[in-house]
Amino acid sequence: MPIDAGTISAAADSALFTDFYSLTMAQGYWKKNMNQRAVFEMFFRKQPFGGGYALFAGLGTLLDRLRAFSFSADDIAWLKSLGMFEEAFSEYLKGFSFTGSLWAIDEGTVVFPQEPLIRIEGGLIECQIIEGMLLNIINFQSLIATKACRVWLASGKGSVMEFGLRRAQGPDGAISAARAAYIGGAMGTSNTLAGKIFGIPVLGTMAHSWVMSFPSEEEAFESYAELYPDKAVFLVDTYDTLKSGIHNAIKAGEKLKKRGKNFGVRLDSGDIHYLSVEVRRLLDEAGFNAATISVSNDLDESIIETLVNSGAPVNTWGVGTQMVSGGKDAAFTGVYKLTARDNGRGRMIPVIKFSDNPEKTTNPGIKQVWRIKDASAGAIADVLGLDGEGDFDSLGKGMRCSFWHPSADYRHFYHLIEGDAEPLLKKRLSGGELVSPLPSLSEIRAHAAADLECFDSSYKRMLNPHVYKVSITEKLRRLKLELINTYLGDL
Repeated sequence: MPIDAGTISAAADSALFTDFYSLTMAQGYWKKNMNQRAVFEMFFRKQPFGGGYALFAGLGTLLDRLRAFSFSADDIAWLKSLGMFEEAFSEYLKGFSFTGSLWAIDEGTVVFPQEPLIRIEGGLIECQIIEGMLLNIINFQSLIATKACRVWLASGKGSVMEFGLRRAQGPDGAISAARAAYIGGAMGTSNTLAGKIFGIPVLGTMAHSWVMSFPSEEEAFESYAELYPDKAVFLVDTYDTLKSGIHNAIKAGEKLKKRGKNFGVRLDSGDIHYLSVEVRRLLDEAGFNAATISVSNDLDESIIETLVNSGAPVNTWGVGTQMVSGGKDAAFTGVYKLTARDNGRGRMIPVIKFSDNPEKTTNPGIKQVWRIKDASAGAIADVLGLDGEGDFDSLGKGMRCSFWHPSADYRHFYHLIEGDAEPLLKKRLSGGELVSPLPSLSEIRAHAAADLECFDSSYKRMLNPHVYKVSITEKLRRLKLELINTYLGDL
């Protein structure tokens, strides 16, 4: 029986939330007794929005989903109905759960292409089945967190409201977007359910329908002020912003002022710069210097940056479609690749995906990422190397190291380490269970804001941002070249 639309979000805990080929491959591994230990990594290939950085988001959601990811009796029955899966394999899936280990960068961290954000270690079958769900969660939330951060920085770290519920990609998209946007810098959301689930402040003013439902605009504003004297924000562009809207808002504001209350107005159409300047002038002339101005109307980071630079007197920015959909760059380029496997004799061996495109040739082996900082705690470069093999022994203060381009070509640089070298991948799950409690969403948001301060402004500018160095160690470079030469020699 088809699933009702109302249960789609809840159904995401089903292990059917995976690409079909993951299940056909899983059956193949099972039949050939190939459920050996394997290591996969999730990384992304290019920065979204033509930017110089991304924010890693979705880890908390992923960890929750992984611990609940299983096949129900109904799921198994449906799989059997397809005629693709053997009875014995279906029985095997009845007891499926993720029992592996997971390492990940702290959620809210500034991240860059080619570096592993997540490392999964477990049986080959479980690592394969979780691929689609993992990429779905991390790619979407990282995209939206990055977009929200760009909007927040464009506003001068001002007050940004996420208003995207009605334009998001379905119910789960709206909820996930609200979570990610809050990590990226939005101060609140219009999504009431997201507010309940995550503890995000819920915000809102009024719709044009409120104003149109009353005999007059003045009565609509006065009625709203009576109901919500401490939260009165009047939408002034239903009829004519400057000829009627702002004047009726001031009349309602006069009554609020007698009660010791302030108010705000919102602009949702027209020339935002011109109207905000004129509205500010009229408010100030009427003695309402503390009255606030909120704006919306299909805003994005470029529009906001232009308005800020032109001196538009805006207090709060409401951003919907462009924030929760990703705007023109509607997908994060995250991928999930096998990097090491058991050779059948208990020894982990590195593996590589080779491509004629050097950027698509993967970095082999079980890796760690280290963030190199200068003496002032500013981030200089991220370095990938082989974990647990002494590859990072030289990354101490005072050491002069050579770091190579991830494509393993001739490009490299030397660096004298003056500050800390911080390992970014940390163990989050062991045996499918949490190693330590998860941080709160507010803690993740605070970490994101603090981590951004570690990077020079040149990496965060909107146009032509400076390219942050992501490099590999000499040892990892030698391994990569060795495997490439081996592969080419076998052709």
